[in-house]
Amino acid sequence: MSEISKKQEGLEIVYEDNHILVVLKPQNIASCPDESGDENLLDMLKEYVKVKYEKKGNVYIGLVHRLDRPTGGLMVYAKTSKAAGRLSEQMKTGKFEKRYLTVLVGAPTPEKGKLENWLKKNTVNNMVYLSTQGTDGAKHALLEYEVLQKEGGLALTEIKLHTGRSHQIRVQTAGISHPVYGDMRYGGERAQKGKLALWAYSLAFTHPVTQERMRFLSEPPAGEPWSRFDLSSVVKP
Repeated sequence: MSEISKKQEGLEIVYEDNHILVVLKPQNIASCPDESGDENLLDMLKEYVKVKYEKKGNVYIGLVHRLDRPTGGLMVYAKTSKAAGRLSEQMKTGKFEKRYLTVLVGAPTPEKGKLENWLKKNTVNNMVYLSTQGTDGAKHALLEYEVLQKEGGLALTEIKLHTGRSHQIRVQTAGISHPVYGDMRYGGERAQKGKLALWAYSLAFTHPVTQERMRFLSEPPAGEPWSRFDLSSVVKP
């Protein structure tokens, strides 16, 4: 099954049933509550379910995975603890597939390959750094990438995550001197000023109850630098 997103009830709900909610996370909105106390998608979904179904008391919405605050795109949340557990298990076994579109500054060489590193997070400044295996707190990070189109010194690139580390794509691509467009934090001035060009465009998993294989797609937002590329040839059912 494949679905393209549509707006519903003030949130961009892509798919909903009794067990899961697939939604589009806007850029610069947190996936779940954090120390900032800012509005976040998980609480918005709890309120959405509470109002739509006239539920009294607490509403359960399970967080299955996260997107960094400046990253937008597809996410799935669970409406039951059973669904949350089964989706989390798929994350561990590799049956849960996340693909991103990003615009990198310059095209990596080779234009298709893997990046494998060890990353360590500094919780004081919320920065992630390249590290080495065996370093205390360092976590293994693996992704696959493929350059799809090139235009004006930029490269539309598809990335498939095998691990879900904080800031992973941004740190690993900056580590090979091809930062994500707009990522001044990790890419410096080389990244070019603009909204972060990183979008979770494809999500695939097995439904936790029906066992149907599901895939969802979403095009990145209009405007720079996405408008330089033919996205219709990439994001298609």
